[in-house]
Amino acid sequence: MPFSSSRLSRRTLIAGAGGAAAAGLLGIRPAWATDGPSSYTASWSSVDQHPPAAEWFQDAKFGIYYHWGAFSVPAFANEWYPRNMYNNGSNENNHHKSVYGDPSAWPYHNFINGARDRAGNFVQFAPKLKSAGGNFDPGEWAQLFADAGARFAGPVAEHHDGYSMWNSQVNEWNSVATGPRLDLLRLHADALRAKGLKLLVAMHHAYNFTGFYQWVPTQSTTSLKKLYGQLGASTHQQLWYDKLREVVDGYQPDIIWQDFNLTQLPESRRLDFLSYYYNRAVAWNSDVVATYKDGFNNRGEVFDFERGGPAGIQTPYWLTDDSISSSSWCYTVGIGYYSLDAMLHSLIDRVSKNGNMLLNIAPMADGTIPSGQRSVLLGMGDYLKRFGESIYATRAWTVYGEGPTQMGGGSFTTPRPGTNRDIRFTRSKDNRVLYATVLGWPGGTLDITTLGSGRINLSTLTSVRLLDSTAGASIDLPNRTQDGTALHISMPSSTPPFTALAYVVKLTFSGQIPTLGAPSVPTGWVRIANAATGLVLDSGGNVASGSALKQWNYDGSTNLQWQLADLGSGWYRIVNRTNGMVADSWGNATNGASCLQGPWNGGNNQQWRLNNLGNGRYQIINRGTGTALDGMGSTTAGATAAMWTPNTNANNLWTITAI
Repeated sequence: MPFSSSRLSRRTLIAGAGGAAAAGLLGIRPAWATDGPSSYTASWSSVDQHPPAAEWFQDAKFGIYYHWGAFSVPAFANEWYPRNMYNNGSNENNHHKSVYGDPSAWPYHNFINGARDRAGNFVQFAPKLKSAGGNFDPGEWAQLFADAGARFAGPVAEHHDGYSMWNSQVNEWNSVATGPRLDLLRLHADALRAKGLKLLVAMHHAYNFTGFYQWVPTQSTTSLKKLYGQLGASTHQQLWYDKLREVVDGYQPDIIWQDFNLTQLPESRRLDFLSYYYNRAVAWNSDVVATYKDGFNNRGEVFDFERGGPAGIQTPYWLTDDSISSSSWCYTVGIGYYSLDAMLHSLIDRVSKNGNMLLNIAPMADGTIPSGQRSVLLGMGDYLKRFGESIYATRAWTVYGEGPTQMGGGSFTTPRPGTNRDIRFTRSKDNRVLYATVLGWPGGTLDITTLGSGRINLSTLTSVRLLDSTAGASIDLPNRTQDGTALHISMPSSTPPFTALAYVVKLTFSGQIPTLGAPSVPTGWVRIANAATGLVLDSGGNVASGSALKQWNYDGSTNLQWQLADLGSGWYRIVNRTNGMVADSWGNATNGASCLQGPWNGGNNQQWRLNNLGNGRYQIINRGTGTALDGMGSTTAGATAAMWTPNTNANNLWTITAI
């Protein structure tokens, strides 16, 4: 009887055909980890069946990529130099005129083909291998990344500038036909895989023809128009797809990471790529990952936060790409770097929130990786070598952590180090071990408030140990007590027994980690303060039913005091002390709708759920609309409180403090 193989997983097909023996007959490697359909079509209903975050990807946690190309040669401003050098009056334009000449006479492609600057120096993106007398050694790069603890890595194979770093047959502007005369992607891929790393290939080429070169004058030849994104939309859309096919077929990447502006491509083109990549992975019998910032969805792909991450745990599994520098993604003269502790603590925080971190470095044009970047990478590797069991192959727990330092909250949030009062949780995949990582030495006693007796029963806790400085070693912590405020663990001493940027306490249970209960909600009067602004919820006093709730600086007045009356099943009514009315959505689910107040009537629009995101912060979600109370970012006393789709931005989060 005929059947559609697309409805069955590869695992099912192989098992149903007689296991490993049948797999060999089918020409498929018997790799039992591979999930997903046996084929895909160019439709959302099909590609959405692709498992977005392969288990190896969720286990890997940490990856490295690098912005390195012709834009690295001027080493000025940032990797958008090719765009901004044509913007008359910009810093890049002025620099270019001073060092190289007017862009009309000294265009960007001179960095690819090679030309002399005003001082007579020959400049070109043409790194040479060490074996040929140069400074570039892909094997040394791969070893550095392995020593840094990365489990996947790879290059920006094409940035917005349109220059392909592989042996392209569809783009003559490539690193084999020009510049270094090397297949750089092949060199990277082989070196990385030789060290056991998965291969990531980053593609930014959608923006090449959708805005990057907006100030470049119309070019004179078809070839130059191709480089500068001037061949017309349909031609470039086909080229976008053809470049991806070359990368997929030629290098079999485990991850294809793409930058923004995919929404500017026809949906059919995007689906063509996804179905092609996934079908090729079926042929390889590999679990692959496609990431996105726009244009795809999280049912089959992994969403990427640029320079950031959520404020709390987010599902499904996600990724952030961050850079080792705040000023540029590519090497520039005078580039500065984030501190090692900021980078490491960001990684720990992101893992605790159900994500991976992809860290960008910025090699010099000749293939040298600056010592400042090497130091950060090796520092992360030193930590991961010693304490990696609390990172690799772990999963997020029920809550991500506790402590005063807010990390994440969306894209473009600055990485920052935590303190010795910040704790981040991870757990083993079998859910029998809980890791509590403290972002500094806590002193003689570690207090974990999340593990207080009011929230968790620790009767099955069999051991508490401090991971020691040597991988696999640990120190027993037998003295511990639990009360309503916290689990109190006596540490070996008030001063650190060894030096580390974070300290891991390992809690092992005889069975599954006990279920964590919700934090107790104060039964008396409370103030409800916005996490972004600190302003508190305000009824406005004796006002008419239907009046908007406001926000005000806390001054102790009863207008600013509320009671969370328990309705059962996790729902509350929020009652004002002055007028006795309750917070009410009035059924308006529109983002930005004002939150109002009225007499209690028992309706769903007056019922609210507290979603605990850790660090004492909550989303306050309405039962009737599904939207959450939001401060709208206003710091002005008297501003209206509104409703918004629940998210992890601080505007959407609130603290609840007993009065």
